[in-house]
Amino acid sequence: MKTFIFIETILLLVMTSCGRDTTSTDGFITVDVTKSSYSPKKKLVLQDFMDVEYIPLETNDEFINQGAVEAIGEKYIIVKNYGRDGDIFVYNRKGKAIRKINRKGQGGEEYMFCSGITLDEENNEILVDDHIIKKVLVYDLEGNFKRSFKQKQTGGSHSYWNVYNYDKDNLICYDELNKDTPFLIVSKQDGSITKEIKVPFKEKKLLLQILQHDEGTKVVGPGEYSRIIPYNDNWILLELSSDTIYTLMADYSLRPFIAKTPPIHTMNPEFHLILRLVSDRYYFMESIKNVFDFGKKEGFPRTYILYDTQEKEFSSYIVYNGDYSSKKELHMFMLSPINSTGGLCATLNASDLCQDYEDGKLKGKLKEIAAKLSEDDNGVIMLVKPKK
Repeated sequence: MKTFIFIETILLLVMTSCGRDTTSTDGFITVDVTKSSYSPKKKLVLQDFMDVEYIPLETNDEFINQGAVEAIGEKYIIVKNYGRDGDIFVYNRKGKAIRKINRKGQGGEEYMFCSGITLDEENNEILVDDHIIKKVLVYDLEGNFKRSFKQKQTGGSHSYWNVYNYDKDNLICYDELNKDTPFLIVSKQDGSITKEIKVPFKEKKLLLQILQHDEGTKVVGPGEYSRIIPYNDNWILLELSSDTIYTLMADYSLRPFIAKTPPIHTMNPEFHLILRLVSDRYYFMESIKNVFDFGKKEGFPRTYILYDTQEKEFSSYIVYNGDYSSKKELHMFMLSPINSTGGLCATLNASDLCQDYEDGKLKGKLKEIAAKLSEDDNGVIMLVKPKK
């Protein structure tokens, strides 16, 4: 009963603040997702509030890849290609090539499509998420098959999207199409549900547009974004159907982090709020309008929002990479959560870095790395971590 009273109180606060961005006395903020612009525009340097590390990925005859970084741990980096070739590349933490694994196939110990990979260093395993067969297959870091388990099949489930290490024995997963309980704590051993995390919402909403035509069905979305964001030893849970973004605490309780207004079920078309980066000082967000013109092939207009927790104000923003001698904008959509410790990463193209080096645009560690690159090398990982 206390839980329901608490949620009703939150919704009341959201409704009374409708049409304006506010900060509550309980610490969470309210964002008007329909607001089209924010001012002033703050100019920030990423290195001023986050630690930045660069890791060049070794290139050799066996290790040529597209740099789709799946996981970065304390000892290993896991990379795959964007295509369907099934190659998984294991590097050490400094980017030194260790081995290539490929278990693609149609056998019981193989994956048909490597949708995503979770690195579990504590158990010396990688867990491969396969959206086609709706299973998670577990291998050791030599590529030897250990076990597999099915993903949840009830509640309209399709497959797990975001998958992270929750603890030694469990994963935390997001199931996009589950109509009731999209967030799950799942056993790494057999896929059984350890805990269902029930984020309250009235009706399931998706950020995409569908076109039915003679040749079939076309589905478009605004690009990748994370539904689970590690932060301060807890987890931020982003369910677009809910009017509140919550923090999942260690005891499985939900604490309001950001409230959205107006309520999602009152909007047509809907405006959705996603998070790109959360630091102790700044929250980087985007409000996205759920519309798309299939004729013009354009849509999902967005408003970029920054919240400053110190000054307690909203604004627009531009972020620069401080390792450039000239002002080089860093687009926040380049950064994706990459491990359970709050790290985010982007892959920098080697040919672009070589050109920037020749043009004298780089400085510091990035300049040193670019000086040793050739245009055909694998990319350089940009790892962004909360400042210690």
